[in-house]
Amino acid sequence: MRLLLTVHRGAYKDSVRQMAATRAMLEASGVEWAGAFMATPANLQQLHAEGFAENELDAQANDLVLAVRAEDGASAQRALARAEASLFASEPQSKGDRETPPADLRTALREDRAANVAMISVPGPYAALEAQKALSEGLHVMLFSDGVELADELALKQRGRMLGLFVMGPGAGTSWIGGIGFGFANRVRPGPVGIIAASGTGAQAVMCLLDHMGIGTSHAIGVGAHDLTADIGGLSAHMALEAFERDETTSAIILISKQADAAAAAGLLDRASKPIVAVLLGTTDESLMARKGVYSTLEQGTYAIAGMLGFPPPPLDAYLTEQVAAAATRLSPERTRVVGLFSGGTLCEEAAAIAVRHLAPIERIASSPFDPIKRPAHLLLDMGDEDHTRGKPHPMIDAAARVVLLLEQAADPTVAVVLLDLVIGEGSHPDPASVLAPAVADVVASGAVVLVCVIGTPTDPQDLEKQRRQLERAGAILAPTTARAAYAAVAIALRQPSIAVETETQTS
Repeated sequence: MRLLLTVHRGAYKDSVRQMAATRAMLEASGVEWAGAFMATPANLQQLHAEGFAENELDAQANDLVLAVRAEDGASAQRALARAEASLFASEPQSKGDRETPPADLRTALREDRAANVAMISVPGPYAALEAQKALSEGLHVMLFSDGVELADELALKQRGRMLGLFVMGPGAGTSWIGGIGFGFANRVRPGPVGIIAASGTGAQAVMCLLDHMGIGTSHAIGVGAHDLTADIGGLSAHMALEAFERDETTSAIILISKQADAAAAAGLLDRASKPIVAVLLGTTDESLMARKGVYSTLEQGTYAIAGMLGFPPPPLDAYLTEQVAAAATRLSPERTRVVGLFSGGTLCEEAAAIAVRHLAPIERIASSPFDPIKRPAHLLLDMGDEDHTRGKPHPMIDAAARVVLLLEQAADPTVAVVLLDLVIGEGSHPDPASVLAPAVADVVASGAVVLVCVIGTPTDPQDLEKQRRQLERAGAILAPTTARAAYAAVAIALRQPSIAVETETQTS
């Protein structure tokens, strides 16, 4: 294999552009691994782990690094050329367009004085400072960056609240304000439901399900994964609730959170005067989960909010039930394991909440998840977690990130079901099903079952039906929600088709 690396001095590109350049390299023939990133200490350490010698890593934090490992020098050079074209190629500009982007926030504001939101996507150690600058300029902040210290997040949100400015994030993958998507977002219809989401993919799943039901979303405010912890106390979530209470277009509210502090979540629910439901994943507080309107799946929470607005839930998919029964019958006896390869952390958490009721043991995080000796009985892996995206593009951008792991399942005779999510929309891969479908076909040909939930809407640029058709032709079974896919996976693995039609029951 040939290793090749170039350093562009002082050439800052945000993480979204870095991910796009990485994807461009990975799509080149002959490439085994590639990455485009700023030369932070953590990223340089990742490069060293990928085989690059320390004496090659002469770069500072403001330098852009392009690195590739390919089967030969020509393949590596082609990949680097693709990345540079993605990052630096000049686009045709109309008369009056600026020739270069603004160098800093204040320059950008001078050029567009109507702007009132700053979207920040820089390495975590630098994100808090940039967010503070944006607040000083009177801007709401969409903090896409991960890796922000809790103390910095608390300081930002306390200052934002004092100034009457939202701090969405950090790690806020999705927000949708007044019909404009920030980060990963879908093209959904406007409607009466306001969403407060600690999760990006959770917000997307709910927004898309509401869209399919003909309901729609007023706004979705991404508050970040740590907002409802005891450390932060739901500062941004409370601001979002107050905004929805004042907003005439919002009739009902849904809260989505992982690992929420019971007191923080309960305090938020108690303050709502409009109808509100909560989907709380990974929360073990029995009194909180027993409250009316609190659910542990996105499916049931969305159906509950729809019911409040007079929309009945859709009937269970009879065809899916038939497919599950048939798949359970044809599996060979040694195939008993469920393996989930998720791009969305909340979607992985939701599947775990369902699977743990029926299956054991379930491994959630594994450094070598497919070691044949240490292989767990069942595995649910969040491929979008920071541990798996450090130095690599997010799997929603790099659809190929899951292909190798899919092919490993095709070679494993103990796998009964492979469970996948596929999230489309703005910011995601332009045609992810085309990348995944060949590997899905190999898994199905091996004798295992592949279950997929495609999250998107008919107006998304990837074409929802096109994505679904490609996966169906590859032999995958499609489910309407990630919860329904998880129930179906458990039903097939246990050869108990009745589990596929289970729904959540509340103790309240």
